[in-house]
Amino acid sequence: MSEKKKQQKAPVCAGHTYTIEIHGTGSSGEGVGRYDGFTVFVPYALPNETVQVKITIVKKNYAVGDIVEVLTPSAERVAPECKVYGNCGGCQLQHASYTEQLRLKTESVKAVIERIAKCDPNLVLPCIGPEEPWRYRNKMQMPVGGTVGNIRMGFYQKGSHSIINHEHCPIQDVGNDEIRKVCYEAMKDLGIEPYDEYTERGVIRHVIGRIGKEEWMVILVSRIATIPCEQELVNRIVEALPKVTSIVVNYNPKQTNVILGPTNRTIYGKDQITDYIKDLSFQLSPHSFFQVNPEQTTVLYDTALEFTELKGHETVIDAYCGTGTISLFLAHKAKHVIGIEIVAPAIEDAKKNALRNGYENTEFIVGDAAVEMPRLYKQGIEPDVIVFDPIRAGCKEDVLQAAVGMAPERIVYVSCNPSSMARDIEILTKQGYQLVKVQPVDMFPQTYHVETVALLTRCEATQ
Repeated sequence: MSEKKKQQKAPVCAGHTYTIEIHGTGSSGEGVGRYDGFTVFVPYALPNETVQVKITIVKKNYAVGDIVEVLTPSAERVAPECKVYGNCGGCQLQHASYTEQLRLKTESVKAVIERIAKCDPNLVLPCIGPEEPWRYRNKMQMPVGGTVGNIRMGFYQKGSHSIINHEHCPIQDVGNDEIRKVCYEAMKDLGIEPYDEYTERGVIRHVIGRIGKEEWMVILVSRIATIPCEQELVNRIVEALPKVTSIVVNYNPKQTNVILGPTNRTIYGKDQITDYIKDLSFQLSPHSFFQVNPEQTTVLYDTALEFTELKGHETVIDAYCGTGTISLFLAHKAKHVIGIEIVAPAIEDAKKNALRNGYENTEFIVGDAAVEMPRLYKQGIEPDVIVFDPIRAGCKEDVLQAAVGMAPERIVYVSCNPSSMARDIEILTKQGYQLVKVQPVDMFPQTYHVETVALLTRCEATQ
């Protein structure tokens, strides 16, 4: 028995240092190597590097360690752009050239398509990146902490709720840096107390910036309903930032990690701002979901539209339509688009967005897609195409089964989580569909996140 236990013991110990060759990349962008056959995950290490690693965590089947020294650097290793990279938890791949980032994201999608979906990884196309992989985020959510005399406003340290004071984030639109600077200085000068999540005292919890093409919104998340020196704060923001057309106080008194509370109060300008995707306009409130990378959103949605292969006579179901952004792209070429979303306010926004953009060939339904799709089928609706764009957890299996029951010729799956997408693809390929191609799109340069668009066709339709 003692010999068996000895064989099961990990060959590395926490606190000890080992030399490890990195051969791959993990799901969170970390390097993956082996020591005596035992898997070790190493953040900020790249494939083909030899690194000296100090082990911090040892589990039954793997360990995690920090780089002590890069002994043999990859040719793709570059100096990070950001001064707090490695401490801030927002980015994971600034140490890799952008060409290498795109390669790593392509390989990560191939890996899950082969391992989880059990499909040919060669169906995955090279990841599409933007012309400029910096300054792309049109939405900023900065936590606020510290004290009146020592305000902290920036981003959370990796793996913690400690706030790193940071003035210039290189993946944020420069407008968000400006909003941060003005709000920081105004809070300091006016003596507005930052929120303390441990004592549950203070006022401002987060500063959120939304940068539209023509209009900016500032959202001040507050523990109390009315912010001290509120009008003076508004005056400071508006005077310094003339593009701001909306300032909103979001009231969130709860001890929670959820950023926004349910109640908004506009203290300057409009309740919403207008932003655009190509020639489509959308009204954005503080709670509205909208993609954070405008350039790559166009690429993502154009790819989804291309994969539908619409000719003008089709009925399309958008099964997780949200506020109707993809639905309106589809409506440009489809005969009829039916959007389904379980969140009622999102459907109301979708209806308004369709009306605003002049699309009368759309219909939006509040409900669970697993319930609504069979109901539509019984009513004689037979979609030619079904589009999925679910949350990170992927589709419910009963939604997938409902889709299979409607037998569309094509299913287009848009995903922010390749692993859950791959799981759902495996289910669909067992139900009479085949995977045709997968297109990764880099919506979030410098991070490990990647969006994907997959096309599946009904096997009978391809014969």
